[in-house]
Amino acid sequence: MPRREASLYVRQEDGKVACRLCAHRCQLEDGQFGICGVRQNIGGVLYTHVFEEAIAAHIDPIEKKPLFHFLPGSRSLSIATIGCNFRCPFCQNWEISQNRLSGGKSGVRSTHLPVKEVVRQALLNDCQSISYTYTEPTIFFEYAYETARLARESDLKNNFVTNGYMTGEALEEIKPYLDAANVDLKFFKDESYRKVCQARLQPVLDSIGKMRELGIWVEVTTLVIPGLNDSEEELRGIARFLAGVDPDIPWHLSRFHPDYKYLKASDTPVSTLRKAREIGQAEGLRYVYLGNVWGEGEDTHCPQCGTAVIRREGLWVKTNLLLAGHCPKCGRQIAGIFD
Repeated sequence: MPRREASLYVRQEDGKVACRLCAHRCQLEDGQFGICGVRQNIGGVLYTHVFEEAIAAHIDPIEKKPLFHFLPGSRSLSIATIGCNFRCPFCQNWEISQNRLSGGKSGVRSTHLPVKEVVRQALLNDCQSISYTYTEPTIFFEYAYETARLARESDLKNNFVTNGYMTGEALEEIKPYLDAANVDLKFFKDESYRKVCQARLQPVLDSIGKMRELGIWVEVTTLVIPGLNDSEEELRGIARFLAGVDPDIPWHLSRFHPDYKYLKASDTPVSTLRKAREIGQAEGLRYVYLGNVWGEGEDTHCPQCGTAVIRREGLWVKTNLLLAGHCPKCGRQIAGIFD
């Protein structure tokens, strides 16, 4: 793969570099790859090996991200590269996210997809945004940044679907071009993050808070996994934290299906998701949704009068009654980006 000098790193003595992109803050010796598996110190310079090298490019409904309060009903061009800075054993995109170059050549073939072509395809296919998704967009930051910057010039919006493990420096860098993000908040226990994802909880919480401070629209997804993060205590902790940041943050409670290394686990009972939704609402969250449950928990209701202002079926918007972002019945403004 071609390489390009990375951003957000510091050269150190003896040819070492300090990556400042994600919260792992890798200290790399010459020749060493970061935890992401796609950024490498070569001769005291940090390089990314995935710039303009897409492993996936699709047109999706924005609801697939899931983003329900960000241009609902619109199309989004979604791109990804290989690699990730987490090691989640239940990852649904593990074939590409857990593929990395640090062990030699990647086991999957990418496609050279220039920044200009990404934007051109988005416009050609009547997309209103570009989504950096499927794997972790933080680790292909340079590709996402340059694409987002060019997209903005064409009046396209940009969003991240992310584990939230970026640094504050990375968020400050991309803030002028990043409109929205859906952040995976997988657990509310640091022990679980360390054991399962080989990461930490606090940087994810910090990212959620900082995104809101920077004016980036935030939605949060929790994949509810039986026996792992489905206790009332943990779900209430997540809901209480989100409500403390902003009660308008939509919380997506996603149903787990066995995958990757969790093939023997059970599907999440729908009753567990319903209980989690009740917890979220009791803690003050105004918008709580069920994911991977057909025909239930998908609609957006006005928090003031209860009117179903957006009705969905699966990933598709069936009706959208919003009037300039307001409830047509009581006039309450619905939080989000609708224009």
